[in-house]
Amino acid sequence: MSDLCWMQIGDLHVTAEGDRCLADLREIVAVANTMFADGVDFVFLPGDNANEGAAAQYRLIRRSLDTLALPLRIIPGDHDFVPGNLDAYREALGAHDLPRAETIGGVRCVFLDIVSAGSGGPDFRLGAPQRTWLAQELAEADRLDLPTALFMHAFAADLRDAADELAALFAQHRVVAVSTGHTHYNEILNDGHAISVAVRSTGQVEEGPVGFAVTVVEAGAVAWRFRTLEHPSPFCIVTAPTDLRLLTAASEARASSVPPGHMEVRARAWSPHEIVHASCRIADGPLLAMTRQASHGTMSVWRAVVAVSPGHVGVTVLVEDAVGRTDEDTVNAWIPGPGLAPPPLRETDGQDRFRVGAWPEKGIPGGRLGPNRNGRAW
Repeated sequence: MSDLCWMQIGDLHVTAEGDRCLADLREIVAVANTMFADGVDFVFLPGDNANEGAAAQYRLIRRSLDTLALPLRIIPGDHDFVPGNLDAYREALGAHDLPRAETIGGVRCVFLDIVSAGSGGPDFRLGAPQRTWLAQELAEADRLDLPTALFMHAFAADLRDAADELAALFAQHRVVAVSTGHTHYNEILNDGHAISVAVRSTGQVEEGPVGFAVTVVEAGAVAWRFRTLEHPSPFCIVTAPTDLRLLTAASEARASSVPPGHMEVRARAWSPHEIVHASCRIADGPLLAMTRQASHGTMSVWRAVVAVSPGHVGVTVLVEDAVGRTDEDTVNAWIPGPGLAPPPLRETDGQDRFRVGAWPEKGIPGGRLGPNRNGRAW
């Protein structure tokens, strides 16, 4: 079963010593080291790391990341390509050459470079060699029966070459998640096959306070939540059932061993202090105790099997840690039943009209405040 979790930091846009984004980055690193020390496979930086792609800017980033105890995965964005090459980016950050693929938690993780084949700026292109490589990599992941998560600087629809081809590849193969930056605001697209997510910028942020996002791929289904730095621990995320807005062909096919008329509720919770209690609420019903299924340092997994009626149902999980702090996460699920038609999956073309829209509970205000949409020009 696929079981992958990553923490994403938004585009840094570092310019010089004293930038607020560097202080925010160091605070996020501290949160990663204390609260997410366990149960997170890596921290992801989605590009636009240095605002002008300058070596001095990368050295500042490197120093701020030196204390990060979790594995790091980093890719370039259009701002990293301002010099016309990625030499300083690779040298100062020790970044891997791209494209690159690795299997983590039963998921094939594919990291792409969509800036080097372009002419600079947001001229995002894969280029023919990388397109061929990607098609071969996705076919190999299918052969190994692995779902795929893609990591790229912008949404597939923003590519200047082969955007339609890439969307078709998502549908043809088991691409379950696409993680990006670039927009400067939190956004989710669901084309019926892949969940594409952009995370709010750290260095040029307009839509709200700086934070980070956590994504979980569990049994082919995607769970996601954004948290601002203003919120203390703990942190929880519901991984089952899948929210209707994140329902895809892969998540719909999630196998379940629960009896008819019941639903499995699963959640992951993190805290530097032990999570001592978790409970769930179905719609407006009473709180029901959940059972700890696993515990790995700062992370624990909680589960309950509850009786439910078919149709739409809200599911809330609440957790409490050893110092009395609490957190909760909510999803809206669909429970199949006799005579009930399931909600239709979204069509498949990966375009902007398949955005989920505002989802305040998950950290998506919906205003799309960023220089690529409704924000000011940076």
